[in-house]
Amino acid sequence: MKKVINLKLNVKMGGLLLLSGAFLCAFTIQQEVKKWDAPASSKGVKNPVATNAESLTEGKSLYAKHCKSCHGAAGKGDGPKAANLDVSCKDFTKADFKKQSDGEIYWKITNGRDPMPTFKSKASNDERWEIVNYIRTLK
Repeated sequence: MKKVINLKLNVKMGGLLLLSGAFLCAFTIQQEVKKWDAPASSKGVKNPVATNAESLTEGKSLYAKHCKSCHGAAGKGDGPKAANLDVSCKDFTKADFKKQSDGEIYWKITNGRDPMPTFKSKASNDERWEIVNYIRTLK
């Protein structure tokens, strides 16, 4: 009788370990899927909007209207809506973000990716570039 109980316990433990392993694997794959790279063609796209007081003022206003609720006032990904999202909002002050080209950032703003909306129809081309200019000032 004791051997039967031990066998059942071992089978249950083995099943639990198998299930845990499957969950860990699925979680790792999910994290890899969330990586977001702009296409290589966007890397060399130059910002046609000069970084000056006017574009930074406009960019700050647009950022407050469209980005601040998720990415936060200082761009750290800690806006009031961020806690309700399945993914973490990008911290614009981190080195991994800053190493992206203006074209890559512009591409992401333009195209979006769930839960971030596309801004193709929400902001003009120049407005999206002004947002890029402003984001570059966040430290």
